[in-house]
Amino acid sequence: MEKSNTPTAKFVREKRKFLGYTQYEFSFRTGVGLRFLKELELGKQSLRMDKVNQVLNYLGARLEPTPYREEVEL
Repeated sequence: MEKSNTPTAKFVREKRKFLGYTQYEFSFRTGVGLRFLKELELGKQSLRMDKVNQVLNYLGARLEPTPYREEVEL
């Protein structure tokens, strides 16, 4: 899997590096597995949202829906 520039992947990767943590250290601090963190930073398309939010919560952020088009008809 190649490095992805999805907003979440980029955000987590940049914040972790800014804090000076290795992936191993950061996975330990956030309580997720190293493999999960690697997949998150690589932008894997299917990840558990509760675990993503666990990592983001450590960084003072959270995953929320963001509109990407004008109208969605329900």
